[in-house]
Amino acid sequence: MPMKSYLFTSESVTEGHPDKVADQISDAILDAILKEDPRARVACECLVTTGLAFVSGEITTECYVDMPTIVRETIKEIGYNDSS
Repeated sequence: MPMKSYLFTSESVTEGHPDKVADQISDAILDAILKEDPRARVACECLVTTGLAFVSGEITTECYVDMPTIVRETIKEIGYNDSS
């Protein structure tokens, strides 16, 4: 039987990478919603760049969470408080 050749690849991002920041924001929104409404359905995505965070997705819930505040607080907790 001939030996098959495989190519393995992976991506690794470090602290401060936009993907990590976006994941933290999405997780914070999910946590806030599930805290108030354990039956909520959340598909939350976040896109970030310097000075801008865009939250999108589908959320079905009976509660209200202040997403702009959650986004800002999460970014500040990570350590970003100056976009220059």
